[in-house]
Amino acid sequence: MPALLRQLSGLGGCTNPIRLDGHRTEHHLDRDTGEIGRILHHLDSTELPAGHLLVRCNNRRVTRCAACAETYRRDTFHLITAGLRGGKGTPEDVATHPRVFATFTAPSFGPVHNRPTGPAGTVRRCRCGIRHDQEDDALGTPLNPDRYDYESAVLWNAHAGLLWRRFSIYLRREVARRAGLTQRAFREHARLSFAKVAEYQKRGAVHFHAVIRIDGPDGGDTPPPAWATVELLADAIEAATPKAQVAGPVIDGRAYTFVFGDELDVRPIRGADFSGGQELTDRAVAAYIAKYATKGAETATGALDRPIRLIAEVAQLDISEHARRLVRTAWALGARKDLEHLRLRAWAHMLGFRGHFSTKSRRYSTTFGALRDARAAWRRAQAAAADSSPAETTLVLAHWVYAGTGLTPAEEWLTATITPAPGTEGEPTHG
Repeated sequence: MPALLRQLSGLGGCTNPIRLDGHRTEHHLDRDTGEIGRILHHLDSTELPAGHLLVRCNNRRVTRCAACAETYRRDTFHLITAGLRGGKGTPEDVATHPRVFATFTAPSFGPVHNRPTGPAGTVRRCRCGIRHDQEDDALGTPLNPDRYDYESAVLWNAHAGLLWRRFSIYLRREVARRAGLTQRAFREHARLSFAKVAEYQKRGAVHFHAVIRIDGPDGGDTPPPAWATVELLADAIEAATPKAQVAGPVIDGRAYTFVFGDELDVRPIRGADFSGGQELTDRAVAAYIAKYATKGAETATGALDRPIRLIAEVAQLDISEHARRLVRTAWALGARKDLEHLRLRAWAHMLGFRGHFSTKSRRYSTTFGALRDARAAWRRAQAAAADSSPAETTLVLAHWVYAGTGLTPAEEWLTATITPAPGTEGEPTHG
């Protein structure tokens, strides 16, 4: 039992670990000749308490594994924070660079039930005549489902990633124009850095939250030019957003063109309290973005967080009729030869969106890989400190194959008894 507890505790609370069969052997390695000598240690998976080697699933979705999603959320938080105030290899001077927090929405595909608020924050009646509660399941669903443009909604999600890339091109042009520079000359004076995350609105449409920053020509390591201001950046974003367009397919004689919605929100990141409604802090922006990094279409569907193999499965899912129609529309469009490149059936559970949920430009800050490597190095250092055996030069040979996923009922119970509260695992979160 103690050995099983140690094995499960090493998962850090992961509830859906990957089970591996195989072995791991450590050999003595002669430093002078390079010859492989005696076996120092042999680990066979069948000798482990769980009968397999268990490794974390590392799934980012909170609906699939809360513990691994929490690690992903914390990594996202620190990645965003590093680009706002420095740290983890990013200079602290980035805190003085012009930066904004922008939200880009999808256009309307038809009127939906909503919860409008007045200037004083009072909740008004929806167009249906009802003053909806914040948790009302009707929010985001169409007022008239038969007139809602489900095809456009799915296809917009499928093209949202390309639309963002098109926007980033126009944004560079707009910033350069305001600085009186050509695009070629702009690269010699400044660089735009960003980090963004995708979020599903209740109606099932993706929108983007992004931190956008003006740096010097070499990124965060160089100061931005004197003409770079928050006001110039915000004005350029507002000008570039409506210009970004993506030509879509022609279906039954209808030519689709995709643009962002009219509800663009651009706010400077300065230093007051985010919840105060006027200005944003570094920490609040990072926390807000990180919150959505662990969610997917289940925000809109309520339950669908994995691919579907047969459309008949949708009838058995505990999701709204609106979400069901979005999934079925994606599945039907996915059967078209001219839309094969969108892989809509593979991404029907995501309502057509197949982009990454969190992305950043190369110079924004550190990377997820660097954060994972730092965490692995910390674990190795902890293990080495606890190992009192004589130092040896060893060669490790391992062979592992996939054997399944998940825990047995007994392992689930034991894991629940030893899992620490989120954020108390004892691993480093700053560097």
